[in-house]
Amino acid sequence: MTGFPAGAFDAKLKVAGGDDTIEGFLTQASLVIAAETDGQTNPQDILAAAQADYGRLVGALYDAGYFGPVVRILIDGQEAATLPPLTRLPSVRQVRIEVDPGRRFEFGRAEVAPLAPGTELPEQFARGKAAGTATIREAAAAGVDGWRGVGHAKAEVTRQEITARHEVAKLDVLLGITPGPLVRFGRTVVSGESAVDEGRIREIAGIPKNEVFDQEILEDAATRLRRTGTFSSVTLREGELNPDNSMDIALAVVDAKPRRFGFGAEVESTDGLTLSAFWLHRNFLGGAERFRVDGEISGISGSTDTLDYKFSVSLTRPATLTPETDMILRANVEQLSEPTYFSQQASVSLGFTRQVSRQLTTEVALGYRYSDVEDDLGKRTFQHLTLPLGLTWDRRSDTLNPKDGTYLRFEAMPYAGLGGSASGGRVYADARAYRAFGEEEGVVLAGRMQIGSVMGSSIAETPPDLLFYSGGSGTVRGHSYQSLGITSGGNETGGRSFLGLSTEVRVDFTDSLGGVVFYDMGYIGANSFMDDTGGWHSGAGLGLRYQTGLGPIRLDVATPVSGSGNGVQLYLGIGQAF
Repeated sequence: MTGFPAGAFDAKLKVAGGDDTIEGFLTQASLVIAAETDGQTNPQDILAAAQADYGRLVGALYDAGYFGPVVRILIDGQEAATLPPLTRLPSVRQVRIEVDPGRRFEFGRAEVAPLAPGTELPEQFARGKAAGTATIREAAAAGVDGWRGVGHAKAEVTRQEITARHEVAKLDVLLGITPGPLVRFGRTVVSGESAVDEGRIREIAGIPKNEVFDQEILEDAATRLRRTGTFSSVTLREGELNPDNSMDIALAVVDAKPRRFGFGAEVESTDGLTLSAFWLHRNFLGGAERFRVDGEISGISGSTDTLDYKFSVSLTRPATLTPETDMILRANVEQLSEPTYFSQQASVSLGFTRQVSRQLTTEVALGYRYSDVEDDLGKRTFQHLTLPLGLTWDRRSDTLNPKDGTYLRFEAMPYAGLGGSASGGRVYADARAYRAFGEEEGVVLAGRMQIGSVMGSSIAETPPDLLFYSGGSGTVRGHSYQSLGITSGGNETGGRSFLGLSTEVRVDFTDSLGGVVFYDMGYIGANSFMDDTGGWHSGAGLGLRYQTGLGPIRLDVATPVSGSGNGVQLYLGIGQAF
């Protein structure tokens, strides 16, 4: 003991047979080991930890399938279990934990009955598989959830027969479930002091009275309420059964602060600094409507003398027409000083966004847009009625830092010309896929394909911001923003067809720091579909990622591989490139 600080104690854990796995989970479970690690010196606290450890260690062993363990905990040679809890120890120098786990049990009988149709029990809960109380709990939960999934909200385990046959190391388990009656939703009872109208809270929740109980309906209701951003807390609680077997749902909400503002910044070496800000009111009209004002200025200290700006206002009303549908009224004014054109434009739209499922979102809107344009083709004015359609299928593991999954965004916008402007349509798709490798998912392979086409109107008849360009952080890194377009008769414009391909290998160096290797390619063509008249360029580079609570901070350095670009481009932002 020589060399220990005053009051310190030494804790030792010894497992018969020297099994490192058992020693590992017992170390995690032990309060005595934790007290030693934390530098605990109070003898009464150490005694309390030791006496609590009997149950904790036995419980951990039961979870792992050891149902005949022997646990001894000696405090300076005395069995901790024999010491009265109020024993006043002058000091503690050593705590020795000795564990003989015994044989590991297997399931003999493993049965849950009755089961609802389609119920799947854990694969480990079967005759001959390693037994454990954790597996038994999972099987019980699966049995109850199976009945709840077909409308029996009050299903419960009412019978448990668990027998340990020590002579053969077998565990026999029989769990009996009482499904209870088929339950239908009753009233939605709202509580909590909220500035949102109570009727609107029910509309957003959308819990259908008299329909058969479904746990997913409750989960979706909570998700819709949280997605409004109006509430800091949403709690749904199932009530007791009414005489008609209906069940009321207690819904409690706590309002978030109604007003919020934020800002962002992104830097590119040639296009300069982009600053953005927004102001948001989460309950604008008392029905959880979101009123938002956005502003953005870009091109600060960039390669052009004229700044780009964008100012927009929007009003979003959740639960319009259906609980899953938001109505969005939006107005926008914008100035674009791009490498090949200058545009001042305004637009208004009224649209609807529907959350079809947890992965699928659809959008439709009716809009009007007006733009004054100056480019190599001269000065022109465009007016259009638009019908933007959108679909998003998002199965990524994380939106800001995905490691697995897929993402698909599809947009189609027919436009009808007014005042002599041509009619046509624009389509665009963005598909992404992610795959992680290794036990810690420390290596991620990411791929992206973008494709677009403008049909019905010629290049001269199409507003330049609806045409396609390539180059910059969103398409091909290593080339200047919108550096690839179409040159015809000495006039530089965007194209009517676009293909972008990107791949990245992302590697984690530590929990917070990672690196990226990437390669991007882009194609722009004059016609609506790809042909040999178009042009390609590509770029490659390296990047660093620093993880934060808001997503990774991204720093990319890229250089052209093919095409007309030259030099090195630098990109800084928040979130992965895609």
